[in-house]
Amino acid sequence: MSGLIGKKIGMTSIYDADGKQQPCTVIEAGPCVVTQVLTPEKNGYSAIQLAFGELKEKNCTKPMRGHFAKCSTTPKRHVFEFTRFEEGAKKSFGETIDCSIFHEGEYVDVVGISKGKGFQGVVKRHGFGGVGDKTHGQHDRLRAPGSVGASSYPSRLFKGLRMAGRTGGNRVKVQNLQILKVIEEKNLVLVKGSVPGPKGSILKLERWS
Repeated sequence: MSGLIGKKIGMTSIYDADGKQQPCTVIEAGPCVVTQVLTPEKNGYSAIQLAFGELKEKNCTKPMRGHFAKCSTTPKRHVFEFTRFEEGAKKSFGETIDCSIFHEGEYVDVVGISKGKGFQGVVKRHGFGGVGDKTHGQHDRLRAPGSVGASSYPSRLFKGLRMAGRTGGNRVKVQNLQILKVIEEKNLVLVKGSVPGPKGSILKLERWS
């Protein structure tokens, strides 16, 4: 298997063999249950569906209760499909996978939802520099977007113009993050650097290939 579902715990730092401090993110990776095995013959493509996180039965829909009952597991909160896995390493239906599939020193891709920042202006959202110096009575133009279009022609704004708007809350993939440490007894994986999302957010870890 090449991936797991995890939860971001927070950031810390550890020291390597050379005594250099390495910033890292602590991720609770698994345990995950294989709730479905998709095949090209039946589903049109190959994938493995994993489930993570406990969910009260009263908060789970009846179709999903039956789905989880087929693999003899309790209702789960998060379900993801993994289409990238090594040949010959496919997991069986109902099997539990933990962070032992990862090893120190290898690389993974981490997918998550970035922090939402609300409605922001062009300076914070796109890195604009503002209109210019505070001269000629321009007391409120330092963070303004400036001109946004012509007048009589084309008498409209072109699509894709960078303007103020809602920022963050997007699906982000950070590639090639090195695994610095794996703590199997606590299902923790420490990856080098930062990953998208706030503390407690759900992440998808895939082995880099």
